[in-house]
Amino acid sequence: MKKISSLLVTGGAGFIGSHVAKKLIELNKNVLIIDDLSGGFIDNIPVGANFIEGSILDVPLLESIFQQYEITHIYHLAAYAAEGLSHFIKKFNYNNNLIGTVNLINKAVNYNVKCFIFTSSIAVYGSNKLPYTEELVPQPEDSYGIAKYAAEMELKASKEMFDLNFIIFRPHNVYGENQNIGDKYRNVIGIFMNNILQNKQMPIFGDGSQTRAFSYIDDVATSIAHSGFMSSAYNEIFNIGADKPYSIKTLATEIANVMNVKLDIKHLKQRNEVLNAYSTHGKSKKYFGHLMQGTDLVSGLTLMAKWVKKIGSRQSSEFKNIEIIKNLPDTWR
Repeated sequence: MKKISSLLVTGGAGFIGSHVAKKLIELNKNVLIIDDLSGGFIDNIPVGANFIEGSILDVPLLESIFQQYEITHIYHLAAYAAEGLSHFIKKFNYNNNLIGTVNLINKAVNYNVKCFIFTSSIAVYGSNKLPYTEELVPQPEDSYGIAKYAAEMELKASKEMFDLNFIIFRPHNVYGENQNIGDKYRNVIGIFMNNILQNKQMPIFGDGSQTRAFSYIDDVATSIAHSGFMSSAYNEIFNIGADKPYSIKTLATEIANVMNVKLDIKHLKQRNEVLNAYSTHGKSKKYFGHLMQGTDLVSGLTLMAKWVKKIGSRQSSEFKNIEIIKNLPDTWR
């Protein structure tokens, strides 16, 4: 029986993964999604995709997928991207964000995948010189960033040893439709909007002066989807996202405005995190500029707020497997 040529999208029921899968379907590609639904939702899976519920930690399942389908490209977006929490869930973090990636790299090599497109993070830079450029030597400071950087190094090693082509994207602070706003450990915009829907205050660690550049989903997912078919992008690393940084306090103000509520902030004890994190995007604009819309913060927040009001609030779930309690923020206990 002839195998069906397909693109494998891991985490395709999640946030960025579902958007990348949709963009690929719009390019008339056969898309196969694998997701364990630990952070994603069935409703996020785009029409036209084939879906397998399962984990990238399940090696026999991955083997059966690669035996059944001719996987030409892997778009690896399955991850648990909670930088702050990752300090306290080290084993979970490395299993999901590193070992799972290695499982996929093994299959990519053994089944001659054309290109492995990997979503890393600017968390690999740590407290590096600002703004972050791709030429900087990564200095990750949290377990999530360490796992992402290790996966990047594995891809480089696999290119040298096995000629596996890769593309690495380092997005940052991505927001928009399909985001899990019920996860209280990550995605500050989703947390703020979810709290507003529940008439709760917006929690800010410290005084809110820490800065990030917030990236609307369409400005990230489109480039990631198209990259696999641009051989010029093979074996390159790209920062991708918005250019202009904003303080968390300014972000809270803008969110209150688009949600049509009075600004109501609850300041919490400062946590251990990189205070300022933003990057340059000259390289990604050179390769993918024709695909980028350059959505400004207020426009992106307005689009997300419309979606959030439509779906309603989501109950925040407690992370069940905290491994380290020492120095865990009180709101996460």
